[in-house]
Amino acid sequence: MTAAAPGFSWRSVILPAFLPTALFALGEGALIPIIPIVADDLGATLAIAGLIAAMIMVGQLLSDIPSGWLVSRIGERNAMIWGAIFALLGVLVSVSAPSPLVLGLGILMIGIATAVFSIARHAFLTTFVPVSHRARALSTLGGVFRGGWFVGPLLASLVIGLTGSAQTVFWIAVGGFVAVILVLLLLPDPEAMFGRAPVVQEPSGEVVTTGEAEVEAESRGIFSTLWHHRGVLARVGTAAGLISALRASRTVVLPLWAVSIGISPADTALIIGIAGGIDFALFYVSGLVMDRFGRLWSAIPAMIGLGIGFLTLSFTHDLEGAAVWFVVIAAVLALSNGLSSGVVMTLSADLAPPDDPAPFLGGFRFITDAGAAGAPLVISAATSLASLSLGVGAMGVLGFVGAFLLWRYVPRYVPKRR
Repeated sequence: MTAAAPGFSWRSVILPAFLPTALFALGEGALIPIIPIVADDLGATLAIAGLIAAMIMVGQLLSDIPSGWLVSRIGERNAMIWGAIFALLGVLVSVSAPSPLVLGLGILMIGIATAVFSIARHAFLTTFVPVSHRARALSTLGGVFRGGWFVGPLLASLVIGLTGSAQTVFWIAVGGFVAVILVLLLLPDPEAMFGRAPVVQEPSGEVVTTGEAEVEAESRGIFSTLWHHRGVLARVGTAAGLISALRASRTVVLPLWAVSIGISPADTALIIGIAGGIDFALFYVSGLVMDRFGRLWSAIPAMIGLGIGFLTLSFTHDLEGAAVWFVVIAAVLALSNGLSSGVVMTLSADLAPPDDPAPFLGGFRFITDAGAAGAPLVISAATSLASLSLGVGAMGVLGFVGAFLLWRYVPRYVPKRR
């Protein structure tokens, strides 16, 4: 696929793709557990703190469609650089925020930047990694991202323990995003390492790389794609959206619950970091299970585990051992989430039409990102109207709904293979 494809080396993608991803994920991973804590320090209610934490997912959803267009216009490497710069600006807004409203704006900016960076990174791998190695490259990329979410909270816990302030964690994110920018700026041009990039000519006459063309095609005509494939997307797409919803809920619920039951910021980051380690350890096992036994053997146990975890957590808020329950359930949720590593991307690849997959993949991603953005908003609304326990319990019920939809419709739409 590229001039360098015959002599492709894994070492060639470590610096331009995997290292920036690890640094970006470390900064974001350190930040996520302390957002509700900082919001609480600024005087936000529990419901508003949950809403602010949800802004990362909302920002990613809002940026889904324009990100593909942006990457195709300024290039993969430039888009990754500008995504990291915008994330850095979002952190600086957040760390200087005088009110919950400004903090929410800063977190929204980080979410928008995350989508730009992720889509540009995907385009980069599509352009420069040959087809024979691409699935393993994307899988490894997912593992690198999970690794950052494992190390980031542990580093946050250490910094909070040394300084006594959750606000100082923002500077870990600053360091991570600055390091991303420097790595990308100091590296030689990708074509010097990989050979000349493969290009295609768009109908407008503009020449772009294959990766840029693919991500633009994924983001073009999202709503017409949703209508054209409404049958499968309404069934399997909804199930995948619920997987993303429960995953996103976990990143909001755990720090929010810790604030609610009075766990210290340092302990919260430590617990979430250890849970991230469990999640990180299982990303390869999930792919192995899916390939050997089928997609459902990964997806359904994961959804049932997430459902049980959220439902159980919803009944422990006022128990004497609430902190112990929190630790145990954080581990259960991480185990369940780890079992589902890669299942959403795998299902979308299974279902995409082979003759023109890009628009379908874009529509599928839009549904899953909508689930990821919507679930934390539901939790925030439930917390405002009733209690945090009600919102968490509702997520538990949705876990079982998602498991049923997967059991019912995946065998119908995903062809059986030997």
